Amino acid sequence: MRTLLLTAIFACGLCGQEPFQVKVTGHGQPMILIPGLASSGETWDSTVARYKDRFECHVLTVAGFAGVPRVPAPMLDKVRDGLADYIRKNHLEKPVIVGHSLGGFIAMDFAAKYPDVPGKLVIVDIYPFTMGVDPEMTLARAKGIAAQIRKSIAGMTPEAYQAYAKEGTATNDMVTSEADKKRLIEWSLASDRTAVADAMYEMYGADLREEVAKITAPTLVFGTWRGNEEYGANHETVDANLHSQYAKVKDVEIHVSDNARHFIMWDDPNWMFGHLDRFLGTR
Repeated sequence: MRTLLLTAIFACGLCGQEPFQVKVTGHGQPMILIPGLASSGETWDSTVARYKDRFECHVLTVAGFAGVPRVPAPMLDKVRDGLADYIRKNHLEKPVIVGHSLGGFIAMDFAAKYPDVPGKLVIVDIYPFTMGVDPEMTLARAKGIAAQIRKSIAGMTPEAYQAYAKEGTATNDMVTSEADKKRLIEWSLASDRTAVADAMYEMYGADLREEVAKITAPTLVFGTWRGNEEYGANHETVDANLHSQYAKVKDVEIHVSDNARHFIMWDDPNWMFGHLDRFLGTR
C-alpha cells in the first residue's frame, strides 16, 4: 500500500497553476474520487478506508477549494481536461471515476468527452442539468441566473461572503451531523470565493442531458430528497427527475436514498456502500 501527495502540473496552459491536487492511497484497480463545491478530498475518507485494499484511490481536491490555490476560469474545463492528462501520465487503465455534487458533474462531463477512458462511473447527487429540477427552466434562463449568482458573490464584502458561506453549508439539506456541518463550514471558508463563484456559474449554466448520451461506461447514480421537502421533493419526484435527466445514458442504474441528505456517503454509508460494492463487484 502507498500513500502520497501528488500535484497535477499540467492542463492549465500558461496560468502556471494546477487544476487540482491528488492524494493517492491503496493498491489495485485505480479509482478517482472528486469532491463537490468548496469541499476537500477528505469528503471521501470513509470511502477510501473501505476500498483502499482493493483499489488505488486517487482523491482530488479541486483548485480553489479548501485551501488549494484557484485557477482562472473556465475552471471546470481545466479540471476535466487536466484529469485526462493525469490519467495518461500515470498510465491509469480504465479507472473507476466517482464524483459527488460538482465533482459528479465534472465526472459525467469527463466521461462524455473521453468515453473510452473510464471503466465505470459513479455519480452522487447531481443532475446533468442542475437547474433543470425546475421543469419550466430553460438553458437561457439558467445561464442568466448563474450570471446573477456570480455577480452577487463578486460584489460581497468579505464579511458578507463569510456569512453566505456559513449559511449555505449549515442548512439541513447538506448533512445531518453537526460535526459534519462544522467541517463543511471550515472547508467553505478556506475556499477562494472567486473559484466558488466561477464553479457555480459554469455548472448552473450548463446542460449535459444530451452530452451524457456519449457516455459508454456502466454508470451508477445516487440521489436523495431529504432536506428538500419544502421544495416538494420526495422519493418519487427525485427518482423521476433522475431517470428523466439520465435517460440518454446507455447503461445506467439509479438509486434514491430515503435517509441521507446531500452528503450521502456520510449520512447513509451502509446503503451507499452496499450498492457500490455490488456495482464494483467487490462482494
